[in-house]
Amino acid sequence: MTGSKDPILKHYLSLDRKRFLEDPSIYRAVDAPLPIGYGQTLSQPSLVLHMTRLLDLKPHHRVLEIGTGSGYQSAMIAPFVKTLYTVEVIEALYHGAKCRLRAMGYDNIEFRLGDGKAGWPEAAPFDRIIVTAAPGRIPQALLEQLGPRGRMVVPVGDFLQYLTVVEKDAGGGLRVTRDMAVRFVPLV
Repeated sequence: MTGSKDPILKHYLSLDRKRFLEDPSIYRAVDAPLPIGYGQTLSQPSLVLHMTRLLDLKPHHRVLEIGTGSGYQSAMIAPFVKTLYTVEVIEALYHGAKCRLRAMGYDNIEFRLGDGKAGWPEAAPFDRIIVTAAPGRIPQALLEQLGPRGRMVVPVGDFLQYLTVVEKDAGGGLRVTRDMAVRFVPLV
């Protein structure tokens, strides 16, 4: 599919990954994760694109992102939704991403410094939730904050991890499917 017919792909191709690194000299034009400090990584671009597509975003959606990191995944999501709420536990990454994304003109992102496993209860429910680090199990708080007909994309597992899609029906029932094997930093 060409970028002109796929707005998410078009945006992905226009997003300069170097802008999300504190040290642009470590940039490599490869489809691989890159270190962003504090034991965290900037995910490989193809996986960021895949996870964004799995969310099936709509303009009216309110989305919760757990693990802001450098803000790369945030920048992929924000243009396609009403509001993105993003939570980061590492203070330096939180401040860096907030400054970077504001400077890039993203004005529909709300930022929080805190424990991502707790989500953002006072802003719930969310139409979509994306987690960019791997919990051993899906945090109950996030399941509770996922709204009816909502979808969550989350890498789950300790050593062996699977990108998992959780869908909540109108009655609150959950359908959980594994998408693919992945390797993410742990959710801390």
